[in-house]
Amino acid sequence: MRLRKLALFDLDHTLIPMDSDHSWGEFTIALGWVNPEEFKTQNDAFYTQYQNGTLDIEAYVRFSTAAFCRKGAEKSMAARAQYMSQIVHAFIRPQAVGLVRQHQDAGDDTVIVTATNEFVTRPIAKAFGVDELIAVDLERDATPGGNGWFTSTIRGIPSFRDGKVARVQAWLTTRGLQWDQVHTTFYSDSINDLPLLEKVDVPVATNPDERLRAIASERGWRILDLF
Repeated sequence: MRLRKLALFDLDHTLIPMDSDHSWGEFTIALGWVNPEEFKTQNDAFYTQYQNGTLDIEAYVRFSTAAFCRKGAEKSMAARAQYMSQIVHAFIRPQAVGLVRQHQDAGDDTVIVTATNEFVTRPIAKAFGVDELIAVDLERDATPGGNGWFTSTIRGIPSFRDGKVARVQAWLTTRGLQWDQVHTTFYSDSINDLPLLEKVDVPVATNPDERLRAIASERGWRILDLF
């Protein structure tokens, strides 16, 4: 039986040479939505924790999403469009787009699997021509008379570390598939993604951090330096 092929991509520092969550935070500083000194200090501290593999994802999501949750849908959507045009598009490189297209042209299913929240990453996935996005989902205000906009509470399992494996499993299940019915490739730069890299058929350490590069070298995994 021919297996269905699935290409999974981390986003930040894998497909784009930036951290979209961190840079969105910097963008909200420029908008005047947050206190510059306090926010930058906390944002940088959380980013260091992420790099070290010690991030408290729930605490970080509460922090990183607070501004757009507070501002509401209209202002936040306008700001996100501005963020895409002024910041993100400059970081979308032809070689990364080409990598995704290569899999799509081969008939593979393509999915972006990121630990950044869905609000920030949905238009970035669209810019790569990828409709399937597994990101950190957020609850919405469903209280009587509520505005229906995002809250800073994570909905379900966050797509972070082991959670990426669980979320891909759920994605497969909703399509009536199991791991042994697909041939999976996963591209990632981060040691945080080791659980999913170890789960797939073809792990590709892409622009890998120092620890992931060492593991990939030891295990004979492919190393791809896009940037």
